[in-house]
Amino acid sequence: MSSKISIDEILETVDMIVYRHLNIRAVTLGINVMPAATSDPTNLRRGISAIFRAGASRLAEVVGEISSKYGIEIVNRRVTLTPLSIVASPMIHGAGSGAGSELVSLAREIDGVAADVDVDMVGGYGALVQKGESAADVALEESIPEALAATKRVCSAVNVADSRSGINVDAVLRMGQVISRAAELSPGGRGESCARLMVLANAPDDNPFMAGGFHGLGTRDLVVNVGISGPAVLLAAVRSAEGADITGLAEIIKRVAFKITRVGELVGREVASRIGAEFGAVDISLAPAPAEEESVAKVLEAMGLEKVGLPGTVGAMMILTDSLKKGGAMAASRVGGFSGVMTPVSEDLGMARRAAEGVLNVETLLAMSSVSATGTDMVPVPGDTPPEVLASIILDQMAIGVVTGKPVGVRLLPVPGAVPGDVVDLGGLFGSGVVLDVPRQGAAKLLARRGRVPPPITSLRG
Repeated sequence: MSSKISIDEILETVDMIVYRHLNIRAVTLGINVMPAATSDPTNLRRGISAIFRAGASRLAEVVGEISSKYGIEIVNRRVTLTPLSIVASPMIHGAGSGAGSELVSLAREIDGVAADVDVDMVGGYGALVQKGESAADVALEESIPEALAATKRVCSAVNVADSRSGINVDAVLRMGQVISRAAELSPGGRGESCARLMVLANAPDDNPFMAGGFHGLGTRDLVVNVGISGPAVLLAAVRSAEGADITGLAEIIKRVAFKITRVGELVGREVASRIGAEFGAVDISLAPAPAEEESVAKVLEAMGLEKVGLPGTVGAMMILTDSLKKGGAMAASRVGGFSGVMTPVSEDLGMARRAAEGVLNVETLLAMSSVSATGTDMVPVPGDTPPEVLASIILDQMAIGVVTGKPVGVRLLPVPGAVPGDVVDLGGLFGSGVVLDVPRQGAAKLLARRGRVPPPITSLRG
């Protein structure tokens, strides 16, 4: 096969950038802050702040230069830190009953550094509790509502399950309560803090997307990961394939995914080289944005689905996700993160529209997550939804992730005072969406049994 690039291919890539709004969703710098671990709260804050500031000092400048050089918009600059329940563990044990307030002070410090170095979001205020919760894990989890209310850029991710360990039901139940409390304390009264809180299974440690990102243990001190975008580009390609059969449609999606991913790889490698970091991976997820042509729902409907949420939705999502992965994997030296099709309801105008029509609901989102990325993501629900019901939805989502072996996450947004059908505006990339109706009952008695769901057997299929 010839390695030459044709004029048509060059023009197609130019068209993607100039006319189809091809952009890079996120360049994310992972920073190891373990060297800052200490039992003294003041020294912990100073240590993490110094490492964060030194590592990310040139990130905004370099990203801006590369964006200008290639004429490609880079939407977000982000940072992930080592999970803070681990880094702050000596401090938490030493602080005793005052650990919660010290953790919130730490979150404020991190938020301030993020503003100073001009990054949009910072992940790592979280815990890995799939096998059980230490005292430090519990203290951090219970501080999350106050920490999110006190900050603007800090994001929290708690991994409560994985395919090798099963599901930590105690943590699932606790996170239902944490989400409910975070919604109550949201400064804007819209539950908006919960947009920066994700509960995960099989959490990837090289995830450039928020709110589920953290810097993985066992990785280098500075690592750059990139999250691509491209729904508008893919939508145009699918619309041009009106006469193609499904195999032909899949090939078109693969070709576009390849080109988008190559751009992500190029940007990620150059950022890493300029700031002295290792290049990690490209997350080849298709991530929507709150703009008409940046909708995953529109892509699915252009493929032939009448409306997202109707029968056939999971099948269409499988075709799209599999084709995206096949095309992207061939273009990247390393693939990481979620790498699939993302379905954040409030961030996708098409999905938000179908939810408002009553076509798309939580049950359909759960079904879609069996073949897509993320999961029950950015879903506004009534503010008085019982924490046990929130935990029950988390349990369902974690079960799908554990059995399929894929990373999944939950971002539920209880909106204080809202009822089903109300519209909530979360602002910026978080978009707006209709409050979905969810049952008032769930698996409270099952969750009350507590303990851990054992990992599934994988050798017996059926």
